[in-house]
Amino acid sequence: MLGKIEHIGIAVKDLEAANKLYEALLGVGPYKQEEVVSEGVATSFFQTGDSKVELLMATTPDSPMAKFIAKRGEGLHHLAFAVEDIDKEVQRLVEAGFQVLNEQPKLGADNKRIVFLHPKGAHGVLVELCQEIS
Repeated sequence: MLGKIEHIGIAVKDLEAANKLYEALLGVGPYKQEEVVSEGVATSFFQTGDSKVELLMATTPDSPMAKFIAKRGEGLHHLAFAVEDIDKEVQRLVEAGFQVLNEQPKLGADNKRIVFLHPKGAHGVLVELCQEIS
């Protein structure tokens, strides 16, 4: 079963400028910035209440994020849900007919194991499953 919304991912062209904008909007700075080399992105995380906002900027011109921004522009990239057992959730969702983009969880930002569901199965929204690494 999916848990709370863990974070909302927002694609940006300029992470530094976006950090300033979201710091002004949310009233707090990012609590973490990191690069996920395997995904070709640099990220910033902002805590807002019980949820988070993740800003994502492409670090390579051929990364999925660069392609997303070229096609759709800046804006909502994905909706991430916390899960307790990502392997069990992937199995449940595949059995329910969802298309998984990466059946084997991979290491993502913010100390998480992650899996993405194809947006075609969720009315055009890319869904991320996130399990905290203990």
